Amino acid sequence: MASRGGETQSGTLLAGSGLGVGADWRAALETALDGALGPLMGQPPDLLLLFAGVAYDESYDGILARAAERSGARDVAGCSASGVIAGERELEDEPGVAALALRLPSGSVLRVRHIPSEEIEDVADWQQRLDLAANACSGLILLADPFTTDLAALISGLERDYPGVTIVGGLATGAPGVQRTFVFHGSDVAARGAIIVALGGAAVLRPVVSQGCEPIGDAWTITDADGRIVRTIGSQPAYQVLVDTIRGLDTFHRQRANGNLLVGLAVDEYRDEFKRGDFLIRNLMGVDATSGAIAIAGEPRVGQTLQFQIRDAHAADEELRHMLQASLRSQDGPSAAALLFACNGRGIGLFGAPDHDARTVRELLGPLPLAGLFCNGEIGPVGAATYVHGFTASLALISTR
Repeated sequence: MASRGGETQSGTLLAGSGLGVGADWRAALETALDGALGPLMGQPPDLLLLFAGVAYDESYDGILARAAERSGARDVAGCSASGVIAGERELEDEPGVAALALRLPSGSVLRVRHIPSEEIEDVADWQQRLDLAANACSGLILLADPFTTDLAALISGLERDYPGVTIVGGLATGAPGVQRTFVFHGSDVAARGAIIVALGGAAVLRPVVSQGCEPIGDAWTITDADGRIVRTIGSQPAYQVLVDTIRGLDTFHRQRANGNLLVGLAVDEYRDEFKRGDFLIRNLMGVDATSGAIAIAGEPRVGQTLQFQIRDAHAADEELRHMLQASLRSQDGPSAAALLFACNGRGIGLFGAPDHDARTVRELLGPLPLAGLFCNGEIGPVGAATYVHGFTASLALISTR
């Protein structure tokens, strides 16, 4: 499978993606590289991103060595994956390799670093650590081991030193039930820490974050909260507002809400009305009918706007389309390539059919080169801040200025 980008889409950025499938990692890798490197017309990529299935975990060293030799890439980065994505395919139950190759336009900046987990909190200046000034950075891609990486400290430090810069990425996945994943940089395979890919200059990173939810009922103001506990909404018991919201739904939405209720916390209060994309979605952890309180897996605060949400296949499909169309309207031109970080709770398990997110991206954005993986958590901005999400499709669209 090959997807061609760059020269026909952006004029200056060459990109290709490929997917290789099968028990033999050598054959799978060669097929993925054929697709990824073909559109570069013999030129070595500046960046080769590889996502390799867990069936090959004993062979990651060989995969990276062969990929570097075959591609001549300036930098190689990636991670392990329980399932890989490329083009319009999402490989959930078969071993595979997904690859994205980028030949950046002149004037671009690229920095790739592996940050050991024990060093994250000690980095006082990320601009110095990455050797890249904030005003020269146009986007950061994060790939991290979820079991050893302090994501809160990493994201907080990057936002501090790169204010306003887009941060998108995902947490690596491994074998089911085993708390071990791997991240790749160059020829090195690490079971700890994070990979940071920084872009700048002529290369631009644009995010699309779809949290898979549909708002229901009215938007309310939190009037009493402590930690994760919300006692009152609009000066009414929070539980009663929730009950009234469900009772006010039509039969179709009430059936969908059964077991699929979440909470949206507005990230920007300065709006006349709230819609999809305006809320950070968090789980409803519990309710107490006696006290009237509800518990939220987030940090609700007094004065913040709250709206209950439904998450199911219908909502996830509708919202992904909405966010992609909004991205199209806001861009100056088409993207040349994309990275897709999809929650491992999406895919067939959510939609009942394979390839949903990848096919939807292709349907709306065209056949741009795309690669990615199913993640243990997805990283992307909502409003002005970056968060780690669940059940989300987080896209990094790569283009030129």
